[in-house]
Amino acid sequence: MRQTLAQKILQQHTDEPITADGQIISCRVSLVLANDITAPLAIKSMRGMGVSKVFDQDKVALVCDHFTPNKDIDSAEQVKVVRDFAREMGITHYYEGGNVGVEHAILPEYGLVGPGDIIVGADSHTCTYGGLGAFATGLGSTDIAAAMALGETWFKVPETIRVTVTGTLPEYVGGKDIILYTIGQLGVAGALYKALEFGGEVIDALSVEARMTMANMAIEAGGKVGLFAADAKTLDYCQAHGRHGDTALAADPGATYSRELSFDVTTMSPQIACPHLPDNVRPVEEVSAVRVDQVVLGSCTNGRISDLRAAAAIIKGHKVAKGVRFIVIPASPSAYSTALDEGLLRIFLDAGAIISPPTCGPCLGGHMGILAGGERCLATTNRNFKGRMGSLKSEVYLAGPAVAAATAVTGHITHPGTL
Repeated sequence: MRQTLAQKILQQHTDEPITADGQIISCRVSLVLANDITAPLAIKSMRGMGVSKVFDQDKVALVCDHFTPNKDIDSAEQVKVVRDFAREMGITHYYEGGNVGVEHAILPEYGLVGPGDIIVGADSHTCTYGGLGAFATGLGSTDIAAAMALGETWFKVPETIRVTVTGTLPEYVGGKDIILYTIGQLGVAGALYKALEFGGEVIDALSVEARMTMANMAIEAGGKVGLFAADAKTLDYCQAHGRHGDTALAADPGATYSRELSFDVTTMSPQIACPHLPDNVRPVEEVSAVRVDQVVLGSCTNGRISDLRAAAAIIKGHKVAKGVRFIVIPASPSAYSTALDEGLLRIFLDAGAIISPPTCGPCLGGHMGILAGGERCLATTNRNFKGRMGSLKSEVYLAGPAVAAATAVTGHITHPGTL
């Protein structure tokens, strides 16, 4: 059987021969993840099961990133539950304080995820690690509790949609624009419980960080996973972040897909997802009259060092528009440190931006930038549902880092090339 990437990775973690999509299989997992919102629920479930230890202290990661630094007493209590559990269980990979960042940014940087892995996380954007060739997906907290106890879980082998991207990327167009365009084509339920497998010359040319941006948003089309072949770039990235022994991984030629989607990006403009769904996508030129009150650069989608560099290159020498709040959130301590060393934070500060410590913050309406009724925000985050970033009467537009920086300067959604 010629296998898709999803089938190939799952086969490496099960003793059952995979013969068709839709098959139910039991798989060993490489890593189990939870955060300060979802871990307490999983911990409660584990207690209810009578479980006294996790299956492997080195294969559970607990990342307190959503409401940290703690914004109130409730969030402090949530983190304390996770902290105490991590100590009790001897969890190796517990992150809080100076070593914490957005979970889906720090785990690749800490070398905890890579090609061929199966990662399950109590967070829908766990699919980020598909950018490294991992089968990574979100589960509910009860399933995560079982995975932490047993080291395995079950899957239905997903059908795969193959997305082939050709042409040459224009200036200011990147992974975020490609995935927004893809979601616009598929719809928010177009890949429900399917794997999105990306390939083509443009994908081959993308950086690993751009691939993770795309994999991150597979869930916004309903996808179970977003997958990229593990090539030389992937292996170099993993080795640079402390992983050794990974090998290249790709789908078999001639594998069968449930659907194939192909498009050329040569003439693509930066893409904008308009309220209130990620599939309400338009070229930037069509929404350039939309004024904003806030711009957010960050999140597990676009808070990495490459994103900070792209935004700094646009905003350097400019000032944030009067009446606009520009919030910059490096997604990891490494991104923050590198941005500091390269002078990027100085560029943002000189422009009038607000620099936040690494956190999920406003992305989920947590803190560090909540919207009031009637306010609009352009963000490099991944979700723009009604009320996502604050008031139900606010609006969120999604874009890439270059558009975010340009928009902060003008006060309305702006193509970076017009600066």
